[in-house]
Amino acid sequence: MAKIPLQKLTEYIEKEIPAFHGKRLESLKTLKLNAVLKRKNPYLFKAKHVTSAPQLVQMVLDAHLSSQEETIFGGFLESLAIHVCSLAYDGQKAPAEGIDLMFERNSVRYLVSIKSGPNWGNSRQIAKMRDDFKKARRILGTNAFAQNVVAINGCCYGQENVEDKGDYIKKCGQNFWSLISGDEEFYTKIIEPLGHNAKIRNEEFAEEYGKVITRFSCEFARDFCSPDGAINWAMLLRFNSGKAKM
Repeated sequence: MAKIPLQKLTEYIEKEIPAFHGKRLESLKTLKLNAVLKRKNPYLFKAKHVTSAPQLVQMVLDAHLSSQEETIFGGFLESLAIHVCSLAYDGQKAPAEGIDLMFERNSVRYLVSIKSGPNWGNSRQIAKMRDDFKKARRILGTNAFAQNVVAINGCCYGQENVEDKGDYIKKCGQNFWSLISGDEEFYTKIIEPLGHNAKIRNEEFAEEYGKVITRFSCEFARDFCSPDGAINWAMLLRFNSGKAKM
């Protein structure tokens, strides 16, 4: 194992993180109000006593952006984890469906499915991951050496009290980054480079966010509000949940 120089980690993050900010900003610029409204629950907003177009628009937009940013940033964290392991253990993308990373450490071959956080899937998705691990073992021809092959569900943040899941091990946060880097404190070394130039990027995003709030509020008031400015919930429900036109 080669100890990963902090400079190399910083260089990689500074090179790749602009893509996250770029996708985040581009997604905001191309977002359509109706597309967001179709995916959100109008009953929830009524129950929370939302009374104005700007208030509802901001809540809908923030919920959408939060979910989307998790997805975009999850992709960045996955690529970072693969890069880190490539430096430490010559890790590489595995040639098998559902397996993000493969590497060897102390005569053990690890097959890793990388997720952002610990609460990532339902029972069907977890069953699919288990099946992917089984198929990967067959594809890689490692069944004869099964005692030296360990399947890992690696989560980039969070904690897991019971790691042994029977046919795979779930490692989260510090334990995951330690496994793929060989450094117990590596998880703390990632955080600082992520903040480089973040202020500038977020100011650019905030400017565009303000424009979208204004534009969406006008559109919502035009299409889903009464002349006195009150939200027309019946009209919004017909748009969101009415029978689809055949």
